Amino acid sequence: MSLVGKPVEEFQAHAYRNGDFVEVSSEDLKGQWSLFCFYPADFTFVCPTELEDLQEQYETLKGLGVEVYSVSTDTHFTHKAWHDHSDAIGKITYTMIGDPNHHISRIFDVLDEEAGAAQRGTFLIDPDGVIQTVEINADGIGRNAAHYIDKVKAAEYVRTHPGEVCPAKWKEGSETLKPSLDLVGKI
Repeated sequence: MSLVGKPVEEFQAHAYRNGDFVEVSSEDLKGQWSLFCFYPADFTFVCPTELEDLQEQYETLKGLGVEVYSVSTDTHFTHKAWHDHSDAIGKITYTMIGDPNHHISRIFDVLDEEAGAAQRGTFLIDPDGVIQTVEINADGIGRNAAHYIDKVKAAEYVRTHPGEVCPAKWKEGSETLKPSLDLVGKI
């Protein structure tokens, strides 16, 4: 069953952010756009490339009103150790959530029960705490964080322009569509 259009279930977790341990909960998602990026494990191979790429887009995402959270089934202590010992992860300034009890990974339906690790899942959550986009990749397929920029802009546009939709390859400033009887069969 798809999670799109569903509110994020309640959770509370420990996280690592900018040299500090912090608490994060589902309540923190309210009032802002949020991007959750689940990944399998700290101290691995594809994961640091993705998280570093996400950091490279972080300021742009923040400028769009989006807060970024990475999540794995490792602890917040492991996130700190990885941050302290990896050049790529050492650059990260967004929040790294620990999910050692697998609660958040189950909420977002990305837990590989057999491996005990999260799949590569990306979720865009609106200011009401409702999931607007979902993308899940196989473990060996890394994501491109630059793609999230257009998704965020489209989601924000649709939210503020009821009755309009963004077609494929939509870019900010491009034409949108207004679904109506007049368009049926004409696109």
